[in-house]
Amino acid sequence: MRGFNRGGSKFLVFIALLVVLSIEHRVSSARQGKQFVRQQNTNTPTSPLLKDKGAEFPGQRIPRLMREVYQAKTVLSAGSDNTIFNVLDYGAKGDGATDDTKAFEAAWVDTCKVEASTMMIPSGSVFLVKPISFSGPNCEPNIVFQLDGKIIAPTNAQAWGSGLLQWLEFTKLQGITVRGKGIIDGQGSVWWTKKLPTNDPNEDIKLTSNSTKLVSNNTSLADLVSVEAKGKLPHTKPTALRFYGSTGVTVTGITIQNSQQTHLKFDDCTVVQVFGISVASPGDSPNTDGIHLQNSQNVLIHNSNLACGDDCISIQTGCSGIFIHDVICGPGHGISIGSLGKDNSRACVSNITVRDIKMHDTENGVRIKTWQGGSGSVQGVMFANIQVSEVQHPIIIDQFYCDGEKCNNHTSAVGISAITFQNITGTYTKSPVHFACSDTMPCTGVTLNSIELTATQEIEPFCWQTFGKLQTETIPPVNCLKAGNKPNYNRC
Repeated sequence: MRGFNRGGSKFLVFIALLVVLSIEHRVSSARQGKQFVRQQNTNTPTSPLLKDKGAEFPGQRIPRLMREVYQAKTVLSAGSDNTIFNVLDYGAKGDGATDDTKAFEAAWVDTCKVEASTMMIPSGSVFLVKPISFSGPNCEPNIVFQLDGKIIAPTNAQAWGSGLLQWLEFTKLQGITVRGKGIIDGQGSVWWTKKLPTNDPNEDIKLTSNSTKLVSNNTSLADLVSVEAKGKLPHTKPTALRFYGSTGVTVTGITIQNSQQTHLKFDDCTVVQVFGISVASPGDSPNTDGIHLQNSQNVLIHNSNLACGDDCISIQTGCSGIFIHDVICGPGHGISIGSLGKDNSRACVSNITVRDIKMHDTENGVRIKTWQGGSGSVQGVMFANIQVSEVQHPIIIDQFYCDGEKCNNHTSAVGISAITFQNITGTYTKSPVHFACSDTMPCTGVTLNSIELTATQEIEPFCWQTFGKLQTETIPPVNCLKAGNKPNYNRC
């Protein structure tokens, strides 16, 4: 049989009620100033909480909507019948060589029809899967994608055609959970070594008749067809795992490694939780962001280990209500807001909290980066309890970001205001603090508190057009902030 029912029982209902009561107790404790702690994945290294545990930060409390959705999903999955669709029952071989894409597609068709059902990718098998979309919006809610085996991407050009935005995609779903102890392996080294043009994951695109294919602004369709005809990999490097237009998304337990480009991306999603995952790619793998957020709200990321060749976490325009804590980052480029405002675009980011983070051997620590010529704003950001080790640039605000191309000067800029850096300690290798803000749109409301950064070679902190204050003495001394709070009129 392709699917079988595992009957629910009163015992499971009882357990579900205990879970809900436990969650309510922890939420109550959080309201009283106690640390909010979720169950941790024992396979994922967890950074210990650093100083100032009890401090309240913007976005620290999980929004009520998020809490209610997770509780509802817990009760439903524990208290209702759960139908399992195993890809092996649909003809998947799991030998790492046979194309199992059609078996995955067939299993999804049946899974999609049953509320709270599970699509099972069993342990002990390796599944070769071509680019695939697990799509709604007509799917039933609260589906579980149980990944205990290993999924690998094809490395031949024929599998990718003329270019794809992503390899594995979940789109327009409600209450989708991807969980397990399995691995998603993009086998990206064949892409990294080809010296292909790098596509910006935020670049505007023109979709062809196939919604998964694209033509970038810098690449003609003829060029892509020519690449395909020659049997070469396309210019466009795909994201390994992407969620689009979905609500109530949970990703937990899995490992994503060696992505062709970005490992995990959320685009136009709300109520997202990521915890207990690992991202693993070499530090020199190009453009392999760990987690990329875009146009997404109410996102919680915690207790995860991210090692990659670009930003461990990248927060792009349209994001608000983001809470990131207890993450280990390195190697990589740190945790970044941006880049924002490219090609004179408007960007809006607000209510971001990043705390209790360990970074090692990264290019940057915590960073906000915007292009000249943009508009909009970044406001209400807290970076706290960040421990850095051998990080080149621990603290950065850069309103003159340029990715190596020749960039023109512009007077307009994305406004940056109400930014706090608190309890950032450790060692750096180049510069401790770098604030490069616009002459016409200065950074305002920048606060430094309990900064202790040391290096074998001392380099002076740098500030340009940065207004704010020091709440405590800093190491090294930061004497370049301007007093006051010059008005910043660029708002979203």
